[in-house]
Amino acid sequence: MKLVGLIILCYFIGSIPFSYIFTRLFTKEDIRKRGSGNVGATNVLRTAGPAVASLALAGDVLKGVLAGWLGSLMTRYTGLDIYLIVCPVAVVIGHCYPLTLKLKGGKGVATAAGVLLVMMPKVLLVVAVIFVLTIVISRYVSLGSCTAALFLPIVIIAAGKPWPNLTMGSILCILVIYRHRSNLLRLQQGIESRIGQKV
Repeated sequence: MKLVGLIILCYFIGSIPFSYIFTRLFTKEDIRKRGSGNVGATNVLRTAGPAVASLALAGDVLKGVLAGWLGSLMTRYTGLDIYLIVCPVAVVIGHCYPLTLKLKGGKGVATAAGVLLVMMPKVLLVVAVIFVLTIVISRYVSLGSCTAALFLPIVIIAAGKPWPNLTMGSILCILVIYRHRSNLLRLQQGIESRIGQKV
């Protein structure tokens, strides 16, 4: 019962749509009707500016931090590794498919980063470098996100992390790449927006 309750709690934490909230608060606009329509910090940056995007990004990261902390805490308390998997996955699913926005949320990258910040900070550092280098070279945020996600399980294995961390990281990898499927299609077609380019 504790497990189910914590999964639901982490899902609803993930469902808090900070990009939508801060854009509404500071610009009176609906982020779902601006730019790419995605409820995420990248779209906020393109449509509402860096200040609002920074707030949205911080909120999304903190959701992951909280869920990662809860998962780690419950694992220490119960001795069950399953919390290390379900809490991070639930919060990212909540971010991607929030009931508050009719299941139309963000891509999960910032919230997943928040999870890694708590649970595997060195792994986060490596995938963050991959993320940044990919963006610098290509100027595509979506490509940076997918490349970092793809390398996440590899970096976890290289770091010698235990199976719950690898399982969690692999699920997050699949989720992030799946959520970027429309971006990958636009990349293939050559019409994906580059960083600094208006949508």
